[in-house]
Amino acid sequence: MNKSKTRGFAPQSEWNRINWHKVERIVFKLQKRIYRASQRGDVRVVRRLQKTLMKSWSAKMLAVRKVTQQNKGKKTAGIDGKKALNGKQRLTLVANLKLYKKPQATRRVWIDKPGRNEKRPLGIPTIYDRALQALAKQALEPEWEAIFEPNSYGFRPGRSCHDAIVAIHNSINQMPKWVLDADIAKCFDKINHDALLKKLNTYPSMRRLIKGWLKAGVMDNGTFSPTTEGTPQGGIISPLLANIALHGMENRIKEYADNLPAKIYGKRPHRLKAISLIRYADDFVIMHKSKEVVEECQRIINKWLEDIGLELKPSKTKMVHTYKGFDFIGFNIRQYQVGKHHSKQGFKTLIKPSSKSVKEHYEKLVDIIDRHKAAPQKALISRLKPAIRGWCNYNKSQVSKETFTDLDNMLWHKLKRWGYRRHPKKSKTWVNKKYWGTKVEKPKEPWEAPKIDNWVFMTDEENYLPKHVKTKIVRHVKVKESRSPFDGDLMYWSNRMQKHPEMTSQKGFLLKRQKGKCAHCGLTFRDGDLLEMHHLIPRPQGGNDQFRNLELLHLHCHDVKHRTKVSPKCQESNNDSSELDDNPF
Repeated sequence: MNKSKTRGFAPQSEWNRINWHKVERIVFKLQKRIYRASQRGDVRVVRRLQKTLMKSWSAKMLAVRKVTQQNKGKKTAGIDGKKALNGKQRLTLVANLKLYKKPQATRRVWIDKPGRNEKRPLGIPTIYDRALQALAKQALEPEWEAIFEPNSYGFRPGRSCHDAIVAIHNSINQMPKWVLDADIAKCFDKINHDALLKKLNTYPSMRRLIKGWLKAGVMDNGTFSPTTEGTPQGGIISPLLANIALHGMENRIKEYADNLPAKIYGKRPHRLKAISLIRYADDFVIMHKSKEVVEECQRIINKWLEDIGLELKPSKTKMVHTYKGFDFIGFNIRQYQVGKHHSKQGFKTLIKPSSKSVKEHYEKLVDIIDRHKAAPQKALISRLKPAIRGWCNYNKSQVSKETFTDLDNMLWHKLKRWGYRRHPKKSKTWVNKKYWGTKVEKPKEPWEAPKIDNWVFMTDEENYLPKHVKTKIVRHVKVKESRSPFDGDLMYWSNRMQKHPEMTSQKGFLLKRQKGKCAHCGLTFRDGDLLEMHHLIPRPQGGNDQFRNLELLHLHCHDVKHRTKVSPKCQESNNDSSELDDNPF
């Protein structure tokens, strides 16, 4: 048997025999050491540990697994046509990962921008380059997570858009302010390569590697074009590079605030706290009570962006007051003036789903209904349900009840027209009885009355369309500024994952029951992992959606489960429901 360079593993060996517990533990220990060394400013130790990680067999294994199993784009090929590898090919790829190989050009793909007639260019690297980028990201990310500014929330592990929204609320909740709502024009496409590499300030071999990806060029319908600026959208490391390029923006504003006149703007701590810059990727806001200060901040940011080859987009950059309100990443933030009996401050800060977001969501639902004019009701429900739940989970952390009610009303009228069109010769009463019913929810406690919900679009008790308004409003707790997933506090990050707004109630319960670990491989779920629910007894074989029949798995573990054929009797014997009842957590 021919031996590969993967520490004794033959290419014919099964990929699933690898001890992933040990692999993840080795890599995470190295990342934690890099993070702590970066925190204390020990650059020499950071570089030494990064070189060790880049040569590590365990890190290469994780990088390949992420690209070929955990990534949703695993079936998308680069210019070499290779995609979704098997176990033998993955081990061969691990053995062939070398830092000195010249990167290949990316494959140009054009995708539609939501709500516009424009198209966005994506550069799809080859599987090999994606794996190498994932490896480099493992080494660079812990270093920069210890350095990044506290109010940067886009494309960072453990942080989300909901954290940015809560940060904005905390900044304006006590005082009305002027807001610079800004957007950077073609951020990913215009970043200056020399400025980025200078700011990156890494060791020579890593610098050459990243420079190669930046200069690799693109293939668009067989035509090669060199890249002289920007980071390729679609690459695994591109969001990290963009954040590195934009790092320092908040510190520049703090320097300006520090030099403001003390007689007018107060003592130094107050001046620094009074001005806020909150950034999510290439969108950011600057807030202060003085309009003149915000205008000067805009001039400073324009000058700062010029140094890295960027500029603000005039059509998306505006100066507004919080009393007028502004939209940011799908939410509308506005302060409403009220009487002294409603608020001591004289105003209330309300954050709602933006009108644009509501319109796009409703148009999506309408499009699904129009594409299922002749489809069975069950098929229509299966398409509408994930769209409704996903959008509601995104918006459930803010003031959304009124919006949910309005959407339910509009959707009800649309579905009624859908039903009447299918049965033109039947009465409206007959159609209503056919497609709508009454759902009775059993009370949690014996003394409570059952909850009756009329006009539910349903086929039976198990298959129904959830209403927007039934989504419970749960406030989001912002991540602590000093915390990072690389600090080693797995309990803190596991709890945050469970309570995240976009985590469904089902997945949240299963995550808690399984103590934050995958039911198949036993590894702890990390930020960025793709989670899927698995039915112990498949639904075609009589299984249901009750919690005792569900478990939470990684995406790749779910694939492995479905490749393993197990008889229903074996499943029942291996997964005793009484055991789940006795040990719910």
